[in-house]
Amino acid sequence: MALYREQGIVLRTYKLGEADRIVCLLTQGRGKVRAVAKGVRRPTSRLGGRLEPFSHVDLQLYEGRNLDIVTQVELITPHAAVRADFALSACGSAMAEATDRVAQEGERSNPLFLLLIDGLRALSRPAADPAAMLDAWLLRLAGVAGYHPYLDACAGCGLPGAHSVFHIAAGGLLCPACAPAGARGMDPAAVALLRRLARTDLVDVCLAPHETPVRRTAAALVNSFVTYHLGKPLKSWDLVPR
Repeated sequence: MALYREQGIVLRTYKLGEADRIVCLLTQGRGKVRAVAKGVRRPTSRLGGRLEPFSHVDLQLYEGRNLDIVTQVELITPHAAVRADFALSACGSAMAEATDRVAQEGERSNPLFLLLIDGLRALSRPAADPAAMLDAWLLRLAGVAGYHPYLDACAGCGLPGAHSVFHIAAGGLLCPACAPAGARGMDPAAVALLRRLARTDLVDVCLAPHETPVRRTAAALVNSFVTYHLGKPLKSWDLVPR
């Protein structure tokens, strides 16, 4: 078995047997990796506390036939604050779940790896607006995954402008000429909010309380868009306080 070293972010874990755990990681060089961490559930294990969800770690692993084997782990950033807060943890779980859906085993995606790190760092900030940040992050994930939403031009003909009809299957906003007959336009404020979420740096996403009705409309649209392109809804989405 070949020994290799990687940086990774823990997406989720599963119990295996009496003391082991299966760890699903997004790695920088190998994409998604599933590995066994032996004995980590024992009180004396040195690895258990380092392989928590959202942790950014440096690992040494053996290549296995079905699952790799973790032999060493060093914490880079634990993101403990995300795990300690319900709202932040729910948003982090949605990010991890969406990443797990998009990432492929054996296929490196540095943009996806960096996006997840940026999302977890943004959630760790004290002034974070977690629900809005999640929506902004999911719009970026759509772009990384190859289905970037058209918010500044018509998804059909490319006509520039903030059009009002959002068509999920078409990939974004449609101009009057491309929109289906009888399609209802969105609230212009919701369109503006979607564009702002897509452009603003994650660490700066913070929405005002008076935007609550509009942000719910925008959030529902982001959820529907991501659900359509991922093939099924994110289980963690319903846990996010809004």
